Amino acid sequence: MSSDIQESKKSKRSNTASLDDIYISEETRKRLLYRKEKEQKRKVLKHVRIDDKELEKEIDKGVTELPKKRFYRQRAHSNPFSDHQLEYPKSPRHMDWARFYPDFISKDSGTLPTDKRVEIADIGCGFGGLLVDLSPEFPETLILGMEIRVQVTNYVEDKIIALRAQHKGTGKYSNINVIRGNAMKFLPNFFEKSQLKKMFFCFPDPHFKQRKHKARIITNTLLSEYAYVLRVGGIIYTISDVLDLHEWMKSHLNEHPLFERLTELEEKEDKCVQIMTHSTEEGKKVERNKGSKFIACYRRIPDL
Repeated sequence: MSSDIQESKKSKRSNTASLDDIYISEETRKRLLYRKEKEQKRKVLKHVRIDDKELEKEIDKGVTELPKKRFYRQRAHSNPFSDHQLEYPKSPRHMDWARFYPDFISKDSGTLPTDKRVEIADIGCGFGGLLVDLSPEFPETLILGMEIRVQVTNYVEDKIIALRAQHKGTGKYSNINVIRGNAMKFLPNFFEKSQLKKMFFCFPDPHFKQRKHKARIITNTLLSEYAYVLRVGGIIYTISDVLDLHEWMKSHLNEHPLFERLTELEEKEDKCVQIMTHSTEEGKKVERNKGSKFIACYRRIPDL
């Protein structure tokens, strides 16, 4: 191979690092530049108190503007069995939650108080609509969203940063955060036994093909893991616009010995059901299309 050809190939490889040297559409260029700018801000502001005076310059650089969803495009669903190169702790005691909820750090110890733990989890939180609406309802409760898709997780992180910046000094939205993770594989790595009081499964991937049913978020095996991290009296909330999936989730929850269905009146009066029904982006899409929403909530009962 001639040196000229080798040099040409090296030049092409080096050009891939610069947006100015690659032919891409204007829309793609805007998206990549937008993501790069947001990533730089995210690195600075993700794990800090937004009302820190030392960060005022960063906060004033457009951080209060909510992220634009069109710049975070990604496939609607992700294969939970794939190797997503996820980071996860060896065990819950290795998880540093103070980084995610800096406003709750004790000034004396520099860590979270021993009684401050994540108690509400939104599994597959999507674009974070439920997290945002739950936050003011449970201002003293730490709420976590788990999302497997990279760009969607980034969007939620940027949204939370923007909301905290908009309400700087008030502490609003300081009790919510998101982590990129696979709840089907690593949930016990994050949560202690009986740690959670509420778990939400909103419009999960229906996996229509029968051979894909094993990838559904509600199965007998997974329910045993959910029962492990959910305290007695805690509630699993499910909602879907797919009747077949709704019946599937009900069937598995009904069969599991550690869960019992809430009564119709209990579901009707539960404020979380009302929030869940109308807050998620998927739920709003169903409303626009005049679709149906199927809800089923189950209580964790004592071990047999």
